[in-house]
Amino acid sequence: MNPHPTALTLRTRSRVLAVTFSDGAQFDLPFEYLRVYSPSAEVRGHGPGQETLQIGKHNVAVKKIEPVGNYAVRLVFDDGHDTGLYTWSYLYELGRDREQKWKNYLDRLSELGIPYPTGK
Repeated sequence: MNPHPTALTLRTRSRVLAVTFSDGAQFDLPFEYLRVYSPSAEVRGHGPGQETLQIGKHNVAVKKIEPVGNYAVRLVFDDGHDTGLYTWSYLYELGRDREQKWKNYLDRLSELGIPYPTGK
């Protein structure tokens, strides 16, 4: 059985969504990371190679979390983005693979010559 969240805590000052799962795993997912890896078609496209690189999301905030059935949440960001449904399995994947996914994101920025602000 796939783990499901037992707690979701929106930490607006530190800009982190803290998620605790039924298997005991705990992840702090920065808002910027969640926005960059939104599961929406706007960000991911409709197939491989259609992704849209998200830039300039360093200070993005999550305004609210909306439950979607018993399987997901919709995050409403202050930049107007609110179309991605973060399923429990996707949130778990984002937490589990955060280090590698973030490295991939920074590598893509670097390949395109887009500087990333220091201190992040």
